[in-house]
Amino acid sequence: MPESNLGASDRRPMIEAIGLSKFYGPFAAARDVSFEVNEGELVAFLGPNGAGKSTTMKMLTGYLAPSEGVAKIAGHDMFQDRIAGSRHLGYLPENGPLYPEMTPIGMLDFFAEARGMDVKRKKERIEAVIDLCDLGSVVNKATSKLSKGFKQRVGMAQALLHVPDVLIL
Repeated sequence: MPESNLGASDRRPMIEAIGLSKFYGPFAAARDVSFEVNEGELVAFLGPNGAGKSTTMKMLTGYLAPSEGVAKIAGHDMFQDRIAGSRHLGYLPENGPLYPEMTPIGMLDFFAEARGMDVKRKKERIEAVIDLCDLGSVVNKATSKLSKGFKQRVGMAQALLHVPDVLIL
């Protein structure tokens, strides 16, 4: 069925937050957050400082255990089966994972290895994201020497490397 014929009810949930809460003693960093993002949807998560946006994103991506609730990516509970959920997830946190002594090409190679890509797939995907993110002129420079814009592009390339079903930026 062509995508244009799919109604919202026909699309599978790709992100599910079910009663997510995070408490630090009596302080609630996030309380009873519930929502669903279906396949093909683009969503912005907005709110004032201290509203729990970053905490919620960390719980959804498996980087922070919720005090209560369930976080699912592509149907996988991020705390019961994080590896399976992570296969579907590209995540670029506010301060992305850059290693200052590594070059963009070295870093992408490292992440491709960590994701278990075979040599052929790794080469194809690294070339594709370097082209997509226009990193050709800086692939052999240390990330510590890159401008903020290029650092962001390297982070984006890392998030897109494995062609995720879900992208959280």
